[in-house]
Amino acid sequence: METYQETLAWMFSQLPMYQRKGAVAYRPDLAAMQKLDQYLETPHKAFKSIHIAGTNGKGSTAHMIASVLQTAGYKTALYTSPHLLDFRERIKVDGEMISKKDVVEFINPHKDYFESQRLSFFEMTVGLAFWYFKREQVDFAIIEVGLGGRLDATNIIRPELSVITNIGLDHTQFLGNTHAEIAVEKAGIIKRGIPVVIGEKDKRTLAIFESIAKTKRAPLYFAENTPSIFSSDLKGKYQAKNIQTAISALNQLSLLNVDNETLKKGLSTVVFNTNLMGRWQTLSSNPDIILDVAHNKEGLTYISEQLKRLRYKTVYLVMGFVKGRDINELLGLFSSEVIFYFSSPNLERGLPLDQLKASLQNRSSQHNFFKTIPIAFEKARSQANAQDLILVLGSTFVVAEVLDHVKK
Repeated sequence: METYQETLAWMFSQLPMYQRKGAVAYRPDLAAMQKLDQYLETPHKAFKSIHIAGTNGKGSTAHMIASVLQTAGYKTALYTSPHLLDFRERIKVDGEMISKKDVVEFINPHKDYFESQRLSFFEMTVGLAFWYFKREQVDFAIIEVGLGGRLDATNIIRPELSVITNIGLDHTQFLGNTHAEIAVEKAGIIKRGIPVVIGEKDKRTLAIFESIAKTKRAPLYFAENTPSIFSSDLKGKYQAKNIQTAISALNQLSLLNVDNETLKKGLSTVVFNTNLMGRWQTLSSNPDIILDVAHNKEGLTYISEQLKRLRYKTVYLVMGFVKGRDINELLGLFSSEVIFYFSSPNLERGLPLDQLKASLQNRSSQHNFFKTIPIAFEKARSQANAQDLILVLGSTFVVAEVLDHVKK
């Protein structure tokens, strides 16, 4: 029997992973996942699930819902992606990661099957999650879509509820170039007769959701119609919409033990209950060091709006990007007074530093370039005073590198 590290090395080396490699790992087809599901004896049918799609906020919303359900006494699973520091972050039950032993126990006996079917990293990981949740006899599993919705490997489930947080122009090479086209892909998680909650009502996508929900006779709810009197330990003004979406979703389930007191407690203990990282996460004070995985226009717009409400002497942005981003558009969201510390995240999809420099040559803001993300972070930390802010942004992988660096 191989060790966990050997098993993990095989997973990363043999199977393509979209987050690291990009388009080569994207399989726009559910056939292989459906076949894997049958091979594993349809484990997803052993538990109730809530399916969450959206451009931004789906991770936070998933963790909020999970925290409330845990508070209410339900044995609650979470499947999310990508991870920051540990692959096992993707698969949790009541906030605890799957054990290394369980990963090995699932992967090794089925390697021949995975290889013969040429399964993607994501398909295999979804299979592992569903197998584990069945074995752990969970009451609910909160399942976050990896990419899109309609053709995502998670879309073999028939959930109790579907949730779509919002629609933004991200992953356009796969999902479409307009909000309406992307909405069609996200709306692919809507199932016949299953209620669906939409986190943000947008005139560019409203007709899409109404039409598909009507066709599938799926009761349609908009989170903006749900009064929200609660706050969360997930800080950042942008979390207000995610709180509202989570509450609206829980309201549709009509569950026992989920009253206002449970909502209040569950939403205020998300980090404690689920161990979520990277959402306006404060590492230290004097100077304040905050990390956030925001990486696209919509997410970084929320962050820039948050910054306008804060008062710091100087703001240092430690940033890196993956390929395919409109860097000038993203940086244009921020004040010209912030000081940028750039590097390239350490992965195949990372935007190389020379390309980043070339794209920014006509900008007048303060740019500093460094060989690695940790070096950029440490340089910002050495320059900052107690009244300043260091904010790490631009990619999940940038946040992961800083977290790993600080941990070590």
